[in-house]
Amino acid sequence: MARTRQSFKQKLEGIFKSGRNREDILDELTEALILADVGVSTTEKIIAGIQQKTKKSDSFEAVEAALKSELVGILSKYPGRLNLGAPPAVLMMVGVNGGGKTTSLAKLALRFANDKKKCLLVAADTFRAAAQEQLAVWGKRLDIPVIKGAYGADPAAVVFDAVRHFKSHGLDYMLVDTAGRIHTNTNLMHELEKVKRIIGREIEGAPQEILLVLDASIGQNALIQAREFLKFSGITGIFLTKLDGTAKGGSVVGIADELALPIKFAGVGEGAEDIVEFAPAQFVDALFT
Repeated sequence: MARTRQSFKQKLEGIFKSGRNREDILDELTEALILADVGVSTTEKIIAGIQQKTKKSDSFEAVEAALKSELVGILSKYPGRLNLGAPPAVLMMVGVNGGGKTTSLAKLALRFANDKKKCLLVAADTFRAAAQEQLAVWGKRLDIPVIKGAYGADPAAVVFDAVRHFKSHGLDYMLVDTAGRIHTNTNLMHELEKVKRIIGREIEGAPQEILLVLDASIGQNALIQAREFLKFSGITGIFLTKLDGTAKGGSVVGIADELALPIKFAGVGEGAEDIVEFAPAQFVDALFT
């Protein structure tokens, strides 16, 4: 998080060391949070919370402590732990193409495999041959089986075949990579709902997790993408990618606040093991130290 921390600290250090009164500090802090890509509506909530918490003290130490408290509070509002339950369980990944869905899916699969879970990867993005091939390469590298269909095939049909294979082989977790854009007149959300419906029909209670993959490096623009995907029901959390390579990590706070969803994982590199469970308090500490 070095790039985000450097950007964030540069904006805040001058404010907190200025020796000015609380109202001046809050005015500058408002501007700094917006410039850090936190977002206007979320910034307003944070400032209101700080005002409430610092009524009896206007020192910059009190303001800084209140800011940390507000940030942790927003990021901790919704439970962030993955909840797949007992096998057989299914996890779907949704999001726009280019956001890192396929790589993120592979990272989760390796994490589960390291916990001795038997996984199956499903290439349900049949509208991009490259996506299927990328998942196949990951499967070979991680020694995890992959089910894929022909280019342009019905994603729901591919998933149906995958579920049958998954159940017949007694596997634990099925991880489904989905399309982020469909090159026909068919509505993407309709296709995702159909895939979800097939899974639920074949495995009771599934999919247990549907993660929305968002690219942290595009900041507030990720919210525009996310709002479209929130038309698809059942999203349980966010997987943030490219958090290590951006100075726009402040957008994480706005994303969690405006989407009312927990951030469950963050991608912090290109390697298969470059994944961390998102920890709100640690994230906020990393912004200040």
